[in-house]
Amino acid sequence: MAEVEVNTQIVIKKPIGEVSGFAAHPDNVPRWYKNIYEVKWVTELEIKVGSQIAFRARFLGKDMAYVYEIVVWEPEKRMVMRTADGPFPMETTYLWEATEPNATKMTLINRGKPSGFSKILTPFMKMAMKKANTKDLQLLKEVLELDQTKN
Repeated sequence: MAEVEVNTQIVIKKPIGEVSGFAAHPDNVPRWYKNIYEVKWVTELEIKVGSQIAFRARFLGKDMAYVYEIVVWEPEKRMVMRTADGPFPMETTYLWEATEPNATKMTLINRGKPSGFSKILTPFMKMAMKKANTKDLQLLKEVLELDQTKN
């Protein structure tokens, strides 16, 4: 089974703690992921390994519901979430690196293993995911850099 991997990066002119704290918190996801419109905690509301979060999204014209589980949590360094359900099991990784005292490089990596009909669409899905991830990181940058209430 072919794996799809999309790697996208952006530099945000905010300290690493602010960028990682905002981006890692699932409740903030609808503010910067354009396609995700609903987030619900399945487990208690705490960012830690084992926490599960249900997402509802619209991608390529289809509504999707999936549950991610946090499998790696290293504050201000990395978070990895994984789901094994649905026609396109996914893993999402966030990496944060301070590039200056007030600038952070965020890397967003999505990996998936399409099966069934989704397998046929793999090249198109990869391009669509790259485009969506680029827009999402740009929106995250705008939200954080324009939010003057966070210092």
